[in-house]
Amino acid sequence: MDAIADKTTNQPVLDEARPSRTEAEAAVEVLLRWIGENPKREGLIDTPRRVVKAFEEIYGGYRQDPAAVLERTFEEVAGYDEMVLVRDIDFTSHCEHHMVPIIGRAHVAYLPEGRVLGLSKIARIVDIYARRLQTQEAMTEQVAAMIDGALTPRGVAVMIEAEHMCMSMRGIRTKGSSTVTTAFYGAFRNDAAQQARFTTLALKR
Repeated sequence: MDAIADKTTNQPVLDEARPSRTEAEAAVEVLLRWIGENPKREGLIDTPRRVVKAFEEIYGGYRQDPAAVLERTFEEVAGYDEMVLVRDIDFTSHCEHHMVPIIGRAHVAYLPEGRVLGLSKIARIVDIYARRLQTQEAMTEQVAAMIDGALTPRGVAVMIEAEHMCMSMRGIRTKGSSTVTTAFYGAFRNDAAQQARFTTLALKR
């Protein structure tokens, strides 16, 4: 039976708990009527189907296992033990409170302990967690914890900078403001110099 990854425990939620595609499309039609639209008019006839299809892509992270992405590591690193930093990883997520976009970029670093990851794997981990309903704080911690658990490096550092449309489009409407969150593990938490080095390199333009 297919499953969806649970966002907090990474344990699968069985598909039997999910509504059908037909039910999902009917829910979109209800929302269209609720906002005052006519779902039967020409421009909206296919909207429920399109929205559900778009949701499959936008929230595709629920159907991906981040641990599986990190299963393969490399040990032939020629003794390299300095920081590995992948910065400016663009992502779009959605706020779990209002389901509106979070648009940002992530900077992820680790200090190898004999093993390294393929660089694209780091970007994929960010993408998987971004494609779920999120808070920025939780996403920052999830990325750091997953890399730390899979690789057991000497340290992991994650910084996320993002603009939240729940602030820009509604409520206080502070367009252009950004939020910065960080997570530090191991040497990045315990060594102020390593933490400062990461921050300097991540924000260097």
